[in-house]
Amino acid sequence: MLCTRLTNARFLTMDPDHPVAHDLGIWRGRIAGLDEAATSVPAREVIDLQGATVLPGFIDAHVHLAWTGFKENTPSIAGLTRVDDVLAAVESAVPGDGTPGAWVSVAGYDQRALGRHLTAAELDKVSHGHKVFLLHDSGHGCVVNTAVLDRLPADVPHENGFLAEGAMGAARALRLPYSQRELAGAIGRAARTCLSEGITACAEAGIGGTLFGHSPVELGAYQLAREEGLLPLRVQLMVSADRLRPAAAHPDDGIPRALDLGLRTGFGDDWLSVGALKIYTDGGMMARTAALTRPYEGLDHAGQLQDDPDVLTDTVVDGHLAGWQLAVHAIGDRAADIALDALERAQRLRPRPGARHRIEHAGLIRADQLARFARLGVTAVVQPHFLRSFGDDYAAIMGRERAPWLYRGRAFLDHGIPLVGSSDRPVTDGSPLRAMQFMVERASASGQVIGPDEGITVDQALHAYTVAGARACHWEDSLGTLTPGKHADLVVLGDDPRRVGASRIGEIEVVATYVDGRDRTAA
Repeated sequence: MLCTRLTNARFLTMDPDHPVAHDLGIWRGRIAGLDEAATSVPAREVIDLQGATVLPGFIDAHVHLAWTGFKENTPSIAGLTRVDDVLAAVESAVPGDGTPGAWVSVAGYDQRALGRHLTAAELDKVSHGHKVFLLHDSGHGCVVNTAVLDRLPADVPHENGFLAEGAMGAARALRLPYSQRELAGAIGRAARTCLSEGITACAEAGIGGTLFGHSPVELGAYQLAREEGLLPLRVQLMVSADRLRPAAAHPDDGIPRALDLGLRTGFGDDWLSVGALKIYTDGGMMARTAALTRPYEGLDHAGQLQDDPDVLTDTVVDGHLAGWQLAVHAIGDRAADIALDALERAQRLRPRPGARHRIEHAGLIRADQLARFARLGVTAVVQPHFLRSFGDDYAAIMGRERAPWLYRGRAFLDHGIPLVGSSDRPVTDGSPLRAMQFMVERASASGQVIGPDEGITVDQALHAYTVAGARACHWEDSLGTLTPGKHADLVVLGDDPRRVGASRIGEIEVVATYVDGRDRTAA
């Protein structure tokens, strides 16, 4: 007997062997059968979906859950465009009766809205003896006041209080880590937001590290969240590469650096597992720190790398030799060159054709780099929302020649490169449906079309958030399609993305999100 039969729906299975179905049976959290294989077996519960469209649950292959959850509960200056208004908002976030010297965190900082960066001196006027930390919306920089600067080592670079990349990491290191219970709460809040948008599985893009980590025992917070019922979706954890340590392993193992006990990609279960090793090569375009081969339009610099190219290469090679899948953050084309060079060297030293190494973001990719992606079998994990939200700005700072190279779609597919959709939540909107709309239309929020030749079909966009996302996370045997034997993870939609106009895809209602055969949005 089935546990549940879902009926009267249009199931778009993403499985070419059975592309469309009208009934789906569930037994113990897995898909037991489609159509006649489901209707011919009695079920304890039959749910009439009233003609809805059902797809495999969306997979967000690059998200920051803890950061998202904390941001939801942090005072924000997002949307403010005048320096005086921002400073007033910061001052209102400073506790009037708090102990002087406490940390004050403010989210939503973006110098583009103000036309310049705030300064430490300006923050000093409203901090009232507290340590003020304004996190840049990209996650690649911050502005702090003098109380923070005075506690930093003298060799940490900053521009009147603005710290980028590693310098920001030094400021974050001054703060006490979050407790596991605080982290578990933030993770749970973010997970519920993901569920509401049809996401049933995701890859957390970097725990434990200097840039985006929140605690040296962050993995334990995810275990706590699961134990306390706060983790209603499947999570794969990327581990920041700065957690690797020299390994005194047997010479035959060929492992120069490793996580403690040799933990690597694949450890865990269907709900919580260790994914790729996250390696940062450059910064971000919002903060103008993505590493380019030519300067940004109107600026006298071309971004920055996170470290010396040889150091970055050694980290990629060591991670590969230790058996990890690699997720290499590379937004600018110079960073992509370094990532591809390092991956090529790693595969030459020890061929691992099934590693499925990934380049995260792949924000500006030249035509000559596409063949290298394909030859190395590298997956492109892109964030369509970056151009939907920030496309006008990105196109302007790249200029007419380079703008069409931004966050490609069609070119990756034409070269046989796996194209995976993701959000980088909370940097911007995390809705998969709105991201898919951009992948088809290539239109920013203002309507500007960016790289129209990179537009893809609706089917290809759906594939990027289901089948391709599952493969990028080594989940293809259990997720990504509505196939008997796989987990009953699915999203119920109010309309069919294939049948509505492209401009309406982002407006489709997420009616319900099932994980392990249960409607988690109703919980």
